[in-house]
Amino acid sequence: MSVFSPRALLRRQVYMPWAAIPPGEMVELAGRGSTYVTDTPGPHPDSPTIVLLHAVGCTGLLTWYPAIKPLSRRFRVVTMDQRWHGRGIQSEEFSLRDCADDVAALIDTLGLRDVIVAGYSMGSIIAQRVWRQHPDKIEGLVLCATTDRFRSTGLERAFHQGMEVAMLGTRGFSRSRIAVRTARTAAKALDLGPSDIHDWAMREFNSTSPWAVGQAVAALGRHHSRPWLDRIDVPTAVVVTLRDKVLPPDNQIAIARRIPGATIHDIDAGHAACVLQAETFVPALVEAAVTVNARRRDLRRA
Repeated sequence: MSVFSPRALLRRQVYMPWAAIPPGEMVELAGRGSTYVTDTPGPHPDSPTIVLLHAVGCTGLLTWYPAIKPLSRRFRVVTMDQRWHGRGIQSEEFSLRDCADDVAALIDTLGLRDVIVAGYSMGSIIAQRVWRQHPDKIEGLVLCATTDRFRSTGLERAFHQGMEVAMLGTRGFSRSRIAVRTARTAAKALDLGPSDIHDWAMREFNSTSPWAVGQAVAALGRHHSRPWLDRIDVPTAVVVTLRDKVLPPDNQIAIARRIPGATIHDIDAGHAACVLQAETFVPALVEAAVTVNARRRDLRRA
């Protein structure tokens, strides 16, 4: 009789594309804390930069590892672990505002130029806020599997209100044993060989505690960018996941239509397309990023 193994089940049931995992390091953001960053050079020293922001419950690498090499043929590619995720900053509280400020601090710390910010799901919301809070630091946006708010239906309102109440009493535990154990687990993550991609993915996934995910989801429930989307004044592309059961595709398309000049790059894929349908997602992502970069250069020449 075989013993149930989550690892064996993952290998049998979940397709994980193999791609080289770039090395990274802890980077200190002045006055904010340290986070794990990968910095993959582009084809030229003056290549534009794309900063990749990950989905909730993931890490920078877990969301984006299939896309890094294809993007690096045209861009300098930077990933970071966001607050309370992976090896990200362990702060007293979690807020989307702080996450956006962390991105701006990373841009300053690394001296990044010609910056496009791309985000997936939660990362796309933080990308919106980076423009809102630091419009002078970025020149383009790529929003993937995105939304402008989470309380658009009665069911969503009930879920997020319940989550907010449930998490309210635990906000003070960010320095608890849970958070410390999470940080220590994350620090053990290693660059593994191609035969170990599932093990590596499980380590990355387990480096963020369910408690931290709950706090992040509660914060996401308070997001509402609709009133200012039409003021976004940098080239923007929206990658729409047409089979998304988490963030409705119609809402994603509506966001693109509210942002002046935004292009739509739709794919026949679900919410986890960044990894589980990478063969479909990555070409659309590259197309979106190249489109934004071309428009960015045109604006500079105008």
